[in-house]
Amino acid sequence: MIHRNESCTSGQVPTSYLCCLIYILEEWTGVEYLEDYLNYVAYLLWVFTPLIIVFILPGLILLLLYISIILLYVYKRKNELKEAYSNDIWDGARQMVATLWDGHARIWHGYEVHGLEKIPEGPGLVVFYHGATPIDYFYFLAKLFILKNRMCYTVADHFVFKLPGFKLLLDVFGVMHGPKEECVKALKNGHLVAISPGGVREALFSDENYVLVWGNRTGFAQVAIDAKVVSVCGGSQNRSKEGLFRLIYERLRLPLVPIYGEFPVKFRTYIGDPIPYDPNINAAELSGKAKAAIQSLIDRHQKIPGNVFRALMERFETQQKED
Repeated sequence: MIHRNESCTSGQVPTSYLCCLIYILEEWTGVEYLEDYLNYVAYLLWVFTPLIIVFILPGLILLLLYISIILLYVYKRKNELKEAYSNDIWDGARQMVATLWDGHARIWHGYEVHGLEKIPEGPGLVVFYHGATPIDYFYFLAKLFILKNRMCYTVADHFVFKLPGFKLLLDVFGVMHGPKEECVKALKNGHLVAISPGGVREALFSDENYVLVWGNRTGFAQVAIDAKVVSVCGGSQNRSKEGLFRLIYERLRLPLVPIYGEFPVKFRTYIGDPIPYDPNINAAELSGKAKAAIQSLIDRHQKIPGNVFRALMERFETQQKED
């Protein structure tokens, strides 16, 4: 009997190139009956190809439509972008990025911001609840820049500055580590500064009840004492992350937690009434006022516990509701 290796080399028995290739792969990998495995894979592909076509192709079409809508939204604002670029190259770049994020906010989350007029014209500290991902805060920054032409400096966790390729983005949008001196300097220069006292811990380990995870942090309030007002901004959603992942974060200070979801739920940001500057209160008292203000926003505008399906249904509501 002539084996496949002999037939592939001698040509005595007609053998397809595919059979020879399979034999070579068997010899190279050491896997026997490779042809049977490949036949099984081919069978699975044949069975699941209709499902792949059904789910992937519409997704690709939706992606193209989504990109097209965003490009049209950018084109709609081209004159404003042109004017921005004529004044300052980075101002124009900020307008472009803000337009991109604002387009995504409108389309994917039907994003709304309420109380933007409460943001002070001068310096002020924006305190916000930190969701699992701060995408609602990105949307808020985009709205603030587009509607009021104001940039807001942001205090971020140290790990953000270690992300590869992020330096330019962080520099252009005024993201900083958050030393008190740097924050006070930005405020005294007339800028807005935003911080989430709960930070990454609140993002990862708060739950559907929107519990504020601030601990005893008062540093942000000490900074605000040098400003005129504190504006309060409510977050949109969060997810629970507990157990082993929390232990890893507490030890390594790295957010090694799987992030999932980002469903097209309704996002609304609510700005609370400004807390006036009062030289007669200390940082702990001001921190308590800010915490109570954010808790009030949660109590008024967030149904507890949070529910993804309910939030999805809110996309079809014509008016917002206060509970």
